Amino acid sequence: MYLSRHSLGRVAFNMRPVRGPWGGSSPFVAQLKHYLQKRGYDVCFDLRKKVDVIVLIDPRDDLQFKSLGMDEIRAYKKINPKVKVLHRINECDQRKNSSFMDELLKNANEIADHTVFIANWLQDYHSERWFNRDNSHSVIYNGADPKVFHPIGSAIYDDKETFRIVSHHWSDNMLKGFDIYSKIDQAIDKGQLEGVELWIVGRWPSEIKWHETRLFPPSQGKKLADTLRSCHAYVTASRWEPCGMHHVEGAQCGLPLLYHIDGGGIVEAGERYGLGFGDDDFIDAIKSLRDEYGKYRNLVLNNSPCGDRMAMEYTNKIQSLIASS
Repeated sequence: MYLSRHSLGRVAFNMRPVRGPWGGSSPFVAQLKHYLQKRGYDVCFDLRKKVDVIVLIDPRDDLQFKSLGMDEIRAYKKINPKVKVLHRINECDQRKNSSFMDELLKNANEIADHTVFIANWLQDYHSERWFNRDNSHSVIYNGADPKVFHPIGSAIYDDKETFRIVSHHWSDNMLKGFDIYSKIDQAIDKGQLEGVELWIVGRWPSEIKWHETRLFPPSQGKKLADTLRSCHAYVTASRWEPCGMHHVEGAQCGLPLLYHIDGGGIVEAGERYGLGFGDDDFIDAIKSLRDEYGKYRNLVLNNSPCGDRMAMEYTNKIQSLIASS
């Protein structure tokens, strides 16, 4: 095991964080990097110096922000057999109707010393297909940066104002729930959801023609959080989502969750502080959550996810891996 006088260990990530609005893996790397550094670990994105743990985020060779490829990681582990690999699994084929991701994750996982799934739903999904539950593994749910995504100053609904619901996505894939968001927009336009306003932040399929929805360009950080805090509830109709960050950021801003019952890992969060709906009963769900807003607001304030909690759990896993070398 490598230890310097000033470091508890060196941790290498195979993906770099990026600036600007992006999906969940990038803010995850940024959060965990910062948390590890504050607690005495060196963090890097290469293997030029000896490392103790490699955090495998994504095994795809064409990953835009990849810092370490699978061939590089395998070669390093062969030469340095004491290095530990923590494999974070946050994807599956069902999410985007693809046919390559499950096999790619299976092959990459062969070198893992510990596997972290980002939701119980995702653990079950891969266990039914290829993952051996006898192997070292755990489930750590996503969390967002609590310095940015927090409920302080968030809007509190009363029945004298418009009930504002919001969703945000960086992907324009229809499976993110845009079929339902479009139906909500149409319901508002037809007067079926009086006193309700829908906000959409980010990107959306070009074929959708919005009628009443307020549209916002992609944003991140405080600007995004301020937009979320201006609303009263968060809606996600994303299907078979491994976990996601969008609804997590909404919850940490104090927004109760309206979620699709086929939402995958999202359902695990929604059951704690939200209300589920199917393809045909979203109007009733929106009205019910509005009618019982105080109840759901208290639930989300007391049960929301947290980035510090997530980072601490990953750090504890990394610490155990280093100690066992």
